[in-house]
Amino acid sequence: MAPNMSLFSVNAILILSTDDTSRILTKYYSPPHVPHHPQGTTYPGANPYPSLKDQKAFEKGLLDKTAKQTSDVILYDNRVVVFKMESDVMLYVVGSAEENEIMLYNVILALRDALNILLKNSVDKRTIIENYDLVSLCIDELVDDGIILETDPVVIASRVSRPPAQDAPNMQGIDLSEEGLLKIYQFGKQKFQERLRQGL
Repeated sequence: MAPNMSLFSVNAILILSTDDTSRILTKYYSPPHVPHHPQGTTYPGANPYPSLKDQKAFEKGLLDKTAKQTSDVILYDNRVVVFKMESDVMLYVVGSAEENEIMLYNVILALRDALNILLKNSVDKRTIIENYDLVSLCIDELVDDGIILETDPVVIASRVSRPPAQDAPNMQGIDLSEEGLLKIYQFGKQKFQERLRQGL
C-alpha cells in the first residue's frame, strides 16, 4: 500500500476560456484534515494554491502550456493535469504528482460527457455561463472535497436537473400504490431515454 494513498484524489477542477484566458468556473479542493508531516512538508493532496493570485498564475501558466500540447495528460508544476478542449473552453482536472492519471482521466471524460448531455452538445463559454447552476451542480456530483463520487456521465446528468416548469401537470390525485409508482417510474424512464436520444 502506498504511504500517501488517500481518497482525496482531485486538487482542482477548472473550466477556463481559451479566448481571453479568463476563468469561467474553478473549484480548488483541500482535504479537511490535512496532516502536517514532521519534515515540514504538507500532505500531497493539500491545495497548493490557497490565494487567488496563486490560482490565477497557475491557471495562466496551465493555459499557455496546454495550448501547444497534443496529449491529454501532462505534468505541470509538480501536478498531474488531464484536460480536454471543448469549443472555446478548456476543462482541467488537477491531481497530485503521485495520483493515478487513468483515474483522473476518467473524471475529465465524465465531466465532458455529462456537460454534453446537460448542455445538449454545446459546451462553450456562453452556454456554460448561461447554465452556470447546472455546470456547478454537475461538478459537485462528480467530485466532493477532492473525493471522486461518480464517473458515469448518465448518472451525473440524471442527478442534475432543472426544477419543474410552471405548467407542470397537477400532482393531486396520483396513485401512490405499488402499481401506480411502477407506472410513474416506467414513464419517467421512457422520457429520460427519449431526452438522451435527442441530446446525442
